[in-house]
Amino acid sequence: MYMTRQFVWFVVLGIFIITINLIQADEHNHVYEDNEEVVVWMNTVGPHRNRQETYSYYSLPFCHGSKDTINHHHETLSEALQGIELQSSGLDVEFKVSVPKTEICAIKLNEETTRAFIYAVKNAYSYQMYIDNLPIIGAVGGKDSDDEGNGESQYYIWTHKKFDIGYRGNQIVDVNLTIDENKAKLIPNTNVKFTYEVNWKKSDVKFEDRFDKYLDPNFFQHRIHWFSIFNSFMMVIFLVGLVSMILMRTLRKDYARYSKDEEMDDIERDLGDEYGWKQIHGDVFRPASHPMVFSALIGAGYQVTVVVLSVIIFAILGELYTERGSMLSTAIFMYAATSPVNGYTGGGLYARMGGRVWIKQMILSAFMLPVMVCGTAFFINFIAIYYHASRAIPFGSMVAVACICIFVILPLTLVGTILGRNLAGTPDAPCRVNAVPRPIPEKKWFMEPLVIILLGGILPFGSIFIEMYFIFTSFWAYKIYYVYGFMLLVFIILMIVTVCVTIVCTYFLLNAEDYRWQWTSFLAAASTASYVYVYSFYYFFFKTKMNGLFQTAFYFGYMALFSLALGIMCGTVGYIGTNAFVRKIYSTVKID
Repeated sequence: MYMTRQFVWFVVLGIFIITINLIQADEHNHVYEDNEEVVVWMNTVGPHRNRQETYSYYSLPFCHGSKDTINHHHETLSEALQGIELQSSGLDVEFKVSVPKTEICAIKLNEETTRAFIYAVKNAYSYQMYIDNLPIIGAVGGKDSDDEGNGESQYYIWTHKKFDIGYRGNQIVDVNLTIDENKAKLIPNTNVKFTYEVNWKKSDVKFEDRFDKYLDPNFFQHRIHWFSIFNSFMMVIFLVGLVSMILMRTLRKDYARYSKDEEMDDIERDLGDEYGWKQIHGDVFRPASHPMVFSALIGAGYQVTVVVLSVIIFAILGELYTERGSMLSTAIFMYAATSPVNGYTGGGLYARMGGRVWIKQMILSAFMLPVMVCGTAFFINFIAIYYHASRAIPFGSMVAVACICIFVILPLTLVGTILGRNLAGTPDAPCRVNAVPRPIPEKKWFMEPLVIILLGGILPFGSIFIEMYFIFTSFWAYKIYYVYGFMLLVFIILMIVTVCVTIVCTYFLLNAEDYRWQWTSFLAAASTASYVYVYSFYYFFFKTKMNGLFQTAFYFGYMALFSLALGIMCGTVGYIGTNAFVRKIYSTVKID
């Protein structure tokens, strides 16, 4: 026992150290001395309409500045997973030192480099840079009508970069890029000179507010969010009231009828009309079919729910969107750290269902989501490698993910599973289970589990679909999501609506004398994810201009993972609420 406790503390300490390194993702401390070097990092370049289709900046034939190259290594796992490819621009920039218009370098266009630049301009390529962790986006070039008036387009690239950098004290608080002062036509066998200039100026912007300029309050209109939340909140009040009124009135009638039945003698009871949820009390707590898979899904759902709630709270308190890769780093850490939750809940449920192959169940629970995520990423990685995109995950990052799964997630899940089996693994159903399963009577088509499952996700999806538009646009377009307070409210509303709808669906199922409520409650709540995935098709074809094999595979692959995680989370929450409801009504009724 002492060794186990020491092992747990060792793992927790190790994760804490890893977290500190993950969250502190910037190579600078954002404090500069006068004349100190300020590194201008070139990140990636790619078609503006396909945000995830990115390539190394120097995959285009741009030339490099004269300053010595500074090597940049991925400081966090999230940087590598997000395809961040920082390369030194070679520009000589020093804190508070203005630079007049200065030549960076010059290139001579040949047939190959001309075609490369023309292709980039035709596809509206833009590039991303970083100065002191502040992102900068600029266009590669453009096109205009030919001077001869023959109707053909003439392509050109912007050759001058003008940086206006604002500072306050010894910190950089603002960066602006101007690129439309000089352009060079893309004609083979011509020389192109690239220039830059730097202007420093004092600014009144506070350092903690320097990221506000990148936010888009016109897009994330608070009025729309409040209207959406108000509508969803009205739905919550209606559903809670409906559930309370219908179920309590119906249950009261059922209790009265069953109490009257108890006063009848055997002959009267046999002649009476017996039906309803009480008739299946000997089967309602029968273990779900495929208990290993079911308990693994419930354990993973508990973990995902805790991770999502924790990341939202951290984003509200710490403004994670201001640091490169901090959101993904926090999510990775929280997923690893909450592995005991997965093991405890899944292992305990599996034990209560009478499961004996607990090691296999623990491995399935620990690796279910990671294997799905890694499998999808592995498939997309082949496409990224074929395209030579920066989104191609390096081999070292794959090894790091595998090590996290094997040496962090698996041991913590094992600890949680052992605790769950010992502390929460004793069956405690309020009714005994009959040895022989009761036949399920025929019922109307709308009482079939499949129909209930399909209908169960409509209202939960209706409570979140407006917020889904903002979330999709933030991830798949050039918007920064920052209204995490609204996301928390929407998350809470989603949980309440899911529980209420699932309880209603389960009651109808039980009243039809169908005791297969465990899987039905889980899948009815999880069907919300199927509507989200269908909505993602609508968003792709009607709200974006994405195209190409890489972007399409990336979009639908990761939207499938997003929907899968959402389904597991909603299904688990629906099962938790339904389980409490079922235990409550069957513990109240007196069973002979």
